[in-house]
Amino acid sequence: MKRAPGIMSRRGFLASASAAAGSLLLPFHLPGARAAAQDQDFAPNAYLRLAPDGTVTIVVALVEMGQGTFTSIPMLIAEELEIDWSQVRVVQAPADEERYAHPLYGLQTTGGSASIQAAWGSLRQVGATARLMLQTAAAQTWGVPVAECRCERGAVLHAASGRSLGYGALAGAAAALPVPGNAPLKDPAAFRLVGGAVPRVDTAAKVDGSAQFGIDVRLPGMKVAAIAICPVIGGRLGAVDSSKTLAVAGVRRVLVTETAVAVVADHYGAAQKGLAAVRIQWDEGPSATFSSQVWRGQLADALRGKGQVILDQGSVTRASAAAARRHRAVYESPPLAHTAMEPLNCTIHLRQDACEVWLGTQAPARVQSLVAGVVGLAPAQVTVHNHLIGGGFGRKLDADYAEIAARFAKQVDFPLKVIYSREQDIQHDAYRPYFRDELSAALDAKGRLVAFSHRVAGSSVMSRYAPAWLIHGQDADAVHTAETPYEVPNKYVEFVRHEPPAGLLTGNWRGVGPTHHAFPNECFIDELAAMARVDPVAFRSRMLSKNPRALAMLQLAASRVGWGTPMPARRGRGVAIVDAWGSCAALVTEVTVAPDGSLGIDRMVCALDCGLAVHPDGVEAQIQSGLVYGLSAVLYGTLSFERGRVVQSNFHDYQPLRMHEMPVIEIHRLQSSQPPGGVGEIGTALVCPSVMNAVYAATGRRFRTYPVPSDQLKAA
Repeated sequence: MKRAPGIMSRRGFLASASAAAGSLLLPFHLPGARAAAQDQDFAPNAYLRLAPDGTVTIVVALVEMGQGTFTSIPMLIAEELEIDWSQVRVVQAPADEERYAHPLYGLQTTGGSASIQAAWGSLRQVGATARLMLQTAAAQTWGVPVAECRCERGAVLHAASGRSLGYGALAGAAAALPVPGNAPLKDPAAFRLVGGAVPRVDTAAKVDGSAQFGIDVRLPGMKVAAIAICPVIGGRLGAVDSSKTLAVAGVRRVLVTETAVAVVADHYGAAQKGLAAVRIQWDEGPSATFSSQVWRGQLADALRGKGQVILDQGSVTRASAAAARRHRAVYESPPLAHTAMEPLNCTIHLRQDACEVWLGTQAPARVQSLVAGVVGLAPAQVTVHNHLIGGGFGRKLDADYAEIAARFAKQVDFPLKVIYSREQDIQHDAYRPYFRDELSAALDAKGRLVAFSHRVAGSSVMSRYAPAWLIHGQDADAVHTAETPYEVPNKYVEFVRHEPPAGLLTGNWRGVGPTHHAFPNECFIDELAAMARVDPVAFRSRMLSKNPRALAMLQLAASRVGWGTPMPARRGRGVAIVDAWGSCAALVTEVTVAPDGSLGIDRMVCALDCGLAVHPDGVEAQIQSGLVYGLSAVLYGTLSFERGRVVQSNFHDYQPLRMHEMPVIEIHRLQSSQPPGGVGEIGTALVCPSVMNAVYAATGRRFRTYPVPSDQLKAA
């Protein structure tokens, strides 16, 4: 298989590591990770290997799904190690939760905009430690004090004598030294790589087509399966008539499980034709009457009951009773699918005492454990080959698609690649949950916000995915509304958990909490500003005196967009703030509502404080992609259920943003020396409230769910 330049296989790395004489193999741990006993079998969380030719191989414990971790993570080590970028080679870590658990989550996962945040301190320390060991080795070789030696571009220099030694020549001597405990870190003012325009490791291979994604896997003797999963939530397989299927050229087998059918063929085209020839009867089960309206009604009913009180600050009741004006509103955020460009796929080869899995996943250890349980092996007997991921967005934190593939692989004795069609991918997703938000607030006689209440009903993704992440029994992601950036003296937040029917999977969607809560919170703030007859930016500004970071971003975005300048008829500007994932951003969107009801996004101006940007080009790309992803949802995210089924099936009825619809995007990033924050999801969270507030500015009409049908916009 071809690999991206600069990326080598872990097997190749370990083989070369054992064969390379005089190499420095430096193990290191990420904070909070669990290490095995330090004996000859010890495997660290990640490795740094300096070869005699001066190349440095880094094992990255976080997956690459387009966000740039194969570039930004090694940059941290390379910066402190004082090497050129051309010397770096990258290796993907294997599935091993004992050694590669995410330091913030305790699981081997990549998500939550937390890759750089987690690696910032520890990975710089790795590079600094290796640098100090090389300095020491050179100083001992020359018989000079370590303080007289400095490292630069892969070599140790001794200015007084003019001598220098390349790292490769020092590897053997450095490997014999004890590992120091607290190597000094570089002053950020001296950074050469971090904060610079470093070329991404994976770009060239993605451009020339040699990059390997899970769906690209080819193995000797491999067959390919097209599948049909019961279309009804929680339904099961009834009867199967495959008499015509085996007559299709290239079809080899028809496999069944309790919930799905797979047609196995020599290639995917034949498998699809064979699947079309299968006659399937489904046992629809108890959820066959479930619909979007039913789900919507269930959430409304749930809010009539009592939930979990997350925050009860001051007295909302007393403040509201004494207030000059009060306001209430109900917002609804629809369920959303992920629609990554690479559909779900998984290749499995099961043998008597071992199993290999090839796919793209954000949670390799979860895949390993789940597949092991299905095929009856210990996790250590299951090898997961993780590939570049053609879009994750949180969908590939779940491993249901690997479980289904494993159930089919148990029935054959050859490598089996299972591919979801686009229809199966959309109709069997781990959906962003449906949420209903009931908000109320009170203003005093001067138009100041004195009381704010937010009650929300929806699914608790974390309760299913990782119960250990709950804080005092609270799903912090589901109740992110409690962390709004505004100062309000009396505040009440309550979460009513309501789960959809069994079989309807809810999951992470490019940041569940803020991507949901920013919409009702920021739009409701706009409603209050209008009620107070105060400009939306000015209304927000006076509640941010204790949050100078958010205030600065609000003012920056407003100034760069020309806030307050007149707009033509049926054009408007909308603003939103999100303070989450360790970053803070404000977005102003300019829209046009045409006479025919079509909504055009003209311009988006984003102000961002993400702390120090390790890879600025990557930060800008992440914000841009997040904005586009959010625009697809707010303009076209119509995911509906009827008769227990997902109605939408492909990009004709679950539409992404098209190229001709792309607005002008400006990103103004604050230069900062503070530790980095996350940027993968904050752009997406900003879009909906900013757009919907702009629609109000253009039409004078509020819409409290999305997407807004064109006939309603036409009448606005």
